[in-house]
Amino acid sequence: MELAGKVAIVTGGASGLGRATVEAYVAKGVKVAIFDLNEANANEVIAALGAENVAFWSVNVAEEDSVREAVAAVVEKFGALHICNNYAGIGSATKTLGKKGVFPMDQFMPVINVNLIGTFNVSRYAAEQMAKNEPINDDGGRGVIINTASIAAMEGQVGQLAYSASKGAIVGMTLPMARDLASYGIRVNTIVPGLIHTPLFELLPEEAYKSLENSVCYPRRLGKPAEIAHLSVFIAENDYLNAECVRLDGAIRMQPR
Repeated sequence: MELAGKVAIVTGGASGLGRATVEAYVAKGVKVAIFDLNEANANEVIAALGAENVAFWSVNVAEEDSVREAVAAVVEKFGALHICNNYAGIGSATKTLGKKGVFPMDQFMPVINVNLIGTFNVSRYAAEQMAKNEPINDDGGRGVIINTASIAAMEGQVGQLAYSASKGAIVGMTLPMARDLASYGIRVNTIVPGLIHTPLFELLPEEAYKSLENSVCYPRRLGKPAEIAHLSVFIAENDYLNAECVRLDGAIRMQPR
């Protein structure tokens, strides 16, 4: 896909991996819609990249009406939709059974609702709009959906049950969603990040941070949001990449703790 002149939605685009991807897309000539709940951060992104390039919608990705209306508004504003990146997500740190009892359902379900249901919710309405596009290449392509899992989908650690379940489900959705949407010329791929240096890591003590760095095989450091963004651009541009879950993790394999 030639990115110049295309339109993208990036959920969680106001910070972290999402913001890095917004920046990478704008550098390629893409108009980007940020779906997020942090308006202040989104406005910082818009101020840096230009209101002509980036717009913001306050969206709860797990709410059907919120997503449907926002996706339609993006198409109304920019004229089409070609790329959808789903980064919005939350974590948890609760065991199936611990000293305080069983994993409370009211702590389990929010993670599933945002990470899994939210990804599915935005993907389906994005696909609906992409299907209306005229083909943008000789293969009949109309768009690409890029979801985000985690290495926790394969190697979830102690206390990551809800997060791992949500991300494992995103991995599991990749192939059937790609098959569902093949007749419309819409590709589906999933990025599977390892330990990426987002602002969350800046709150850790130096000893804990260094321990995480040393757990990576090579290069022995945390990944950079820009490296995830670079992969996202590659996935969008490469029309033969479909139904793949691509690990970007420095060859780390997570231990139980």
